Amino acid sequence: MDIFSVLALAGGLALFLYGMNIMGAGLEKMSGGRLERILENLTSNRFKAVLLGAGVTAVIQSSSATTVMVVGFVNSGIMKLSQAIGIIMGANVGTTITSWIMSLTGIESDSILIQLLKPTSFAPVLAVIGIIFIMSGKSDRKKDIGEILLGFTILMFGMDAMSGAVKPLADVPEFTNLLTLFKNPLLGIIVGALLTAIIQSSSASVGILQALSVTGAFSYGTVLPIITGQNIGTCVTALISSVGANKGAKRTAFVHLYFNLIGTILFLAVFYLGNWLFSFAFTDEVVGPAGIALIHTIFNVFATVILLPFTKGLEKLAYLTIPMEEKEKEERNDVFTILDERFLSSPAFAIAQCHTLVNQMAEMARDSFLEAVSLLDHYSEDKAADVIAKENRVDVYDDKISAYLTKLSSENLSYQDSLRVTSLLHCLTDFERISDHACNVVENAQQMHKEKFEFSKKGREEMVIYGRAIEDILQRTASAFTEDNQELARTVEPLEEVIDELNKDIKKHHLKRLRKGKCTIELGLVLSDIAMNYERVADHCSNIAVYMMQLKDSQLAEHSFTEQMDEAESAEFLKLRAEFEEKYSI
Repeated sequence: MDIFSVLALAGGLALFLYGMNIMGAGLEKMSGGRLERILENLTSNRFKAVLLGAGVTAVIQSSSATTVMVVGFVNSGIMKLSQAIGIIMGANVGTTITSWIMSLTGIESDSILIQLLKPTSFAPVLAVIGIIFIMSGKSDRKKDIGEILLGFTILMFGMDAMSGAVKPLADVPEFTNLLTLFKNPLLGIIVGALLTAIIQSSSASVGILQALSVTGAFSYGTVLPIITGQNIGTCVTALISSVGANKGAKRTAFVHLYFNLIGTILFLAVFYLGNWLFSFAFTDEVVGPAGIALIHTIFNVFATVILLPFTKGLEKLAYLTIPMEEKEKEERNDVFTILDERFLSSPAFAIAQCHTLVNQMAEMARDSFLEAVSLLDHYSEDKAADVIAKENRVDVYDDKISAYLTKLSSENLSYQDSLRVTSLLHCLTDFERISDHACNVVENAQQMHKEKFEFSKKGREEMVIYGRAIEDILQRTASAFTEDNQELARTVEPLEEVIDELNKDIKKHHLKRLRKGKCTIELGLVLSDIAMNYERVADHCSNIAVYMMQLKDSQLAEHSFTEQMDEAESAEFLKLRAEFEEKYSI
């Protein structure tokens, strides 16, 4: 094997790993966060959890990614450790699909039909389709499909390049002599674990082993401990991911390690005991890519079937390793743990987590403003303090979510995900400003209470109507946002225009009363300030509604919504506006 073969092997390995990364990323983006939400919601029993773990891993082609995702779920309190164990077991089974796909490179036959099943035969066609989709596809979905096809092609060509580069090793005595060392099971396990720990992918390390198997120098007995070691090595990714996480996440990573360690010990014990008793003939037979895929599958299915009834035992073992502390109860109450950085690699799901918190922020901002409005009629120090506390809490939400979304925006986002991040950042600002206006109204209420100011009968009636209109627009906006209700969002803008006119009329009527001496300048300034805060809140509600509509129609400009409506929409808009004018007439 000369220097050129070494370079070909290195290049093939690089293509193989890069192709696997591209294909996995494309599959992840195409799932749009749905797989993560399925994992989050459908883990009510261990059998379902195993099937889900296997299914998700088979789709995204990475047990490490699934396990890291699960570590993040446990860290953020979304999932319990008992639910995570089944998914981890399933992930080990799901990852075997990759080895079966890669075993197709070993197909040898004179039949044209069978040769067509070989990836190097059909991969070029997939590459052409993939590049067409990427270059001409207008939708993200088509581009993601193109990315998956190209990733698969690169993966297979890398596998083929590795196989071609190592074939000459079959005639190198030093190489075959080196492989005799791996007949020692302990050494085989260590080598397999180290290789997987370095490249942090059991699928990739199994693929490398499959490529090396074309030399004909590996036997079933040699590769068996290496494959079990590869499953242990893949635990390194989850262990690294748990560094800096809470104790629940660390326990999840240890469960993954214990599952593979115990599975390896039991599997090898059964195999070597059976070999001692019955002298399996196949142990010295040459193994190929399909044989390696078969061993990989048998081991993972065996470990899952044997250990599935003992999930409680694995859980107890994790708790013995990392005991429960009082501090964990406080961590569980921290709502911001769902903003886990492990989710940044799954943008659609990370955005969904942010949306959950912004929903809470929206309700808090709405409640704080409505509570502030109620203080104008019935002042209470406790209520005033509660509004201030809510505003401070909203500020914390704003800081935490903004920082997380900023990090997320630097990831490889699809066009639609990028729009969602931008929209959430805008909505965050508007909800935070609504909360600020609530504090301003509290200050007005405090001044009126301290100075014993009272509006005239007519002024009070008008402000009550104004307050009801503001309550209406706040309720509509918060509900539209939290429920992602586009129809409700479309009712916000006509109400906002009515509120603008209402604001002008109230100020105009106040000036008339001021000229007639029915109102003082001091009280007039307070009324003007309250009216301004009301009107600004309506503006922020309008912004949020328009941002929501822009997500569905990216061509919609922010400040010319009414001008872009078609005839039918304009008629509906005018009808709604007329209804609101009648409802909030002064």
